[in-house]
Amino acid sequence: MGPSEIIVVLIIVLLLFGGKKIPELMKGLGRGVKEFKDASKGEGEAGEAEKK
Repeated sequence: MGPSEIIVVLIIVLLLFGGKKIPELMKGLGRGVKEFKDASKGEGEAGEAEKK
């Protein structure tokens, strides 16, 4: 995906959600990614404990 395509996607997102809603969406997305990383990290540790 090139820079021009990313700009087009960002403009579409801005038009759909508006400027006020985007920070809330990003905060939720960040929270989701953090939870996913924590869950996958915890799952990896649980798998190592089972091997021992």
